[in-house]
Amino acid sequence: MKACLLRIHGKVQGVYYRDSAVARARELGVAGWVRNRVDGTVEAWVEGEPLAVAEFVEWAHQGPQAARVDRVDASDVTAEATEGFERKPTL
Repeated sequence: MKACLLRIHGKVQGVYYRDSAVARARELGVAGWVRNRVDGTVEAWVEGEPLAVAEFVEWAHQGPQAARVDRVDASDVTAEATEGFERKPTL
């Protein structure tokens, strides 16, 4: 198992980023969550098979069509055996 915490910067709120992230994560079979942050970024926790996590991180650099991703900060973290992928409230 591999896990990453992502912080996505750019025009990533109000562009369907979170719902698109949920859909992509479910397609890839990874677990975790995604949420908006009050500073205008999007934060995501993703864990699963290393290749699937890498594919999600690659997707995060693009996001949905209306997004403009300027930067993705990714940190490896300890997997927590999370199940499913969900939207969380803004933090």
